[in-house]
Amino acid sequence: MPDEPVRRRRPRAAVAAALCSLLFLAGCGGAANADGRTAYADGEGPTVIGTDGSAESRVVAELYGELLVDAGVRVRRASTRYASPADTARAVVAGRLGLAPAYETTTLRALPGGGTVPGDMAATLSAALPPGVVALPPAEADNGVVLAVTRATAHRYGLRTLADLGRAGARRTLGGPAAHDPDAPSAAALEEVYGVRLTETGTSATADVLVLRGTDPAITGDGLVVLTDPESTLPPEHVFPLIGAPYAGLSARKALARLNSRLTTARLAALAASVEAGASPKQTARKWLRSNGLAG
Repeated sequence: MPDEPVRRRRPRAAVAAALCSLLFLAGCGGAANADGRTAYADGEGPTVIGTDGSAESRVVAELYGELLVDAGVRVRRASTRYASPADTARAVVAGRLGLAPAYETTTLRALPGGGTVPGDMAATLSAALPPGVVALPPAEADNGVVLAVTRATAHRYGLRTLADLGRAGARRTLGGPAAHDPDAPSAAALEEVYGVRLTETGTSATADVLVLRGTDPAITGDGLVVLTDPESTLPPEHVFPLIGAPYAGLSARKALARLNSRLTTARLAALAASVEAGASPKQTARKWLRSNGLAG
């Protein structure tokens, strides 16, 4: 398609500038990355995809990139890795990135006045995000905090839900690698909702009930049973594309949406574990997309 006439670029630039003036963080529109180039560039140029340093974020970013390239969208990987998913979300809001993997509750907490609000998460995110930034629909994969028990314990006491755990009676211990995460429930909160009696130990080795992230490879590797949460006491952390509006065109939206129903929590855990073990995020993403018929 030929370049758009210069006379039509000026209104778009004015609109972009107006939108950016509404953002709560400086730098949108012409904010430079560490390599000196900008993400927004007045809506032109490649979509700059960023990530934090985790294996999970890196492989999801490559899934996004491969899907966009397959759809004919130009992309570029940011040279900077951010310290956390919250920092990556802030970078998209500030315009330093055009696109990044994000998590629902983490993103809300990263926004001024944001928090976990029960109800329609899509509407909550849409209301919390500033103009010019879009939360696209999430994948099924959920990295939120979960509570799990061994298969033997689940079988012995008939445990499938946290309510079952409450009905099982005896006091148990609670701990694990995610026990101190902001989303981890306290023993008191679980007792109030489910009537379960727990003593917090903070360690994985001795805990009866483990506090983990949903994509922790130990869940599959150790054959753990994740207890469902019928009262929704644990906030959701589905992974979704956080994207600048100039890059959220129809082609990009359709390409990224192809991932949503296919990327489950277990599949994301397996992809992240592969990268954690030393595999290339790009090659891992490309192989998985091709094997699932999602990219050519």
